[in-house]
Amino acid sequence: MTVIASPSRSADGVAMPRAVLWDMDGTLVDTEPFWMDSEFELVREYGGTWTHEDALGLVGNGLEPSARILQAHGVDLSVPEIVTTLVDRVIARLTDGIPWRPGSRELLQEVVEAGIPCALVTMSTAPLAHVIAANAGFDAFATVVTGDEVSAPKPHPEAYLEALRRLRVDADGCVAIEDSEPGVAAAVAAGLATVAIPFHVPLPPSPNYVLWDGGLAGRSLSDLATVAAAGPGLPRHAVTSIEETE
Repeated sequence: MTVIASPSRSADGVAMPRAVLWDMDGTLVDTEPFWMDSEFELVREYGGTWTHEDALGLVGNGLEPSARILQAHGVDLSVPEIVTTLVDRVIARLTDGIPWRPGSRELLQEVVEAGIPCALVTMSTAPLAHVIAANAGFDAFATVVTGDEVSAPKPHPEAYLEALRRLRVDADGCVAIEDSEPGVAAAVAAGLATVAIPFHVPLPPSPNYVLWDGGLAGRSLSDLATVAAAGPGLPRHAVTSIEETE
C-alpha cells in the first residue's frame, strides 16, 4: 500500500520523522540463528564444511549472493533452490512464535500510533517478510520492500530508494534503522539519517550514522525524532546511549 506521509508534528519540541524505514533480520526480529542453523544443515547435507565465522559473514547479505557462497561450500543446488530451501526452513521455525528483539515491537507500535508511515526494507524474500509483518499484532507497515523485488542487494541503496518512492517521501526527515554493515551502508547511501544497532556483528563508530549499542530497548519516538532532525551524516557527538538522552 502506498501512502502520503502525514504532516510533521512535534515530539518534545522536535519535529517527528516523516517516515521510519526498518530493516528486519537482526533489527526487528532475531531470526539470524534460524538462518545460521539452516545454513549449517544445508552445507552438512551436501558434505561441506561451514563455520560460525562463515555464517557471520552472511549477516546482512542478500540471499542470492549468500546462496552463491553456499554453492562454493559444496551445496549442489541452484541459487533459487538454495534461497527457497533456506526461506522455507526459517518460516517453519517461526511457527513457534516471532522472536522480536527487545524494544523493537514497542517502538514500532509507538511510531505507527503517532501516524508516521513505516516501511519494512529487507533482503529476505516476500513470503518471510510478510509473515513477520502479519504477526506484529497491528497494521505496522505502509509498504514492504524485499530482496526479491530489487535488482541490487544491500549495500546498494536500491531497496531504500524504492521504499521512499512508495511512501512518496524523499530521504530528508526520514530515519532508517539497521543492524549490519551492508544494511547501514545502504541506508546511508540512500541519504537517510541512520540508526545502527549492532547485534551479531559489531559496527564501529562513524560520523555517517548514530550508534545505539544497547539496541532498541528503552528507546522512544523522541529518540528517533532527534536523529531525524539532525539529518544524515551525523556528527560523532550525536546521542549514542539512553543515559545521554535522559
